[in-house]
Amino acid sequence: MPAMEKTNQSQIRPKSFTYKTRTEWSEGRSGSLLGDGKPPIRFSSPPEFNGETGVWTPEDLFVAAVETCHMMTFVSFAARRHLQLISYQSHTNGVLEFVDGEYRFTRIVIFPTITVPKSMDEQEVKVVVQDAHKHCLVVNSIASIVEVNPTIIQA
Repeated sequence: MPAMEKTNQSQIRPKSFTYKTRTEWSEGRSGSLLGDGKPPIRFSSPPEFNGETGVWTPEDLFVAAVETCHMMTFVSFAARRHLQLISYQSHTNGVLEFVDGEYRFTRIVIFPTITVPKSMDEQEVKVVVQDAHKHCLVVNSIASIVEVNPTIIQA
């Protein structure tokens, strides 16, 4: 969701941001992802592409970017609507397939489990999930199909 700068009540001006990262090759098919003021993330090609087992891969980070962006957008929209959350957890499946001579992610499915108080209207939570999906900047920046299949628990 892009940040907006209010100039007055009727005008909103979009802002622009630049995010910078760096990579450093270490050996074989491995390296580190770096960002100013952030801890490095060691990454490798996935084992199925001759990389290391147990190390983050670009594929993991791609799927994680979709999942974490959706969660942050949901939490932001829920706060705006004063929707009380007890918990939010999710898992995500990204399907990488060989299509037209290239590997690409064809589908990403997010499975959030959202716990809210019993008194909360489940439909209101579903609306916030849909809004988060519609406005998630990472989802809006990729060509893959992204689905969200929430489980809402009223506790």
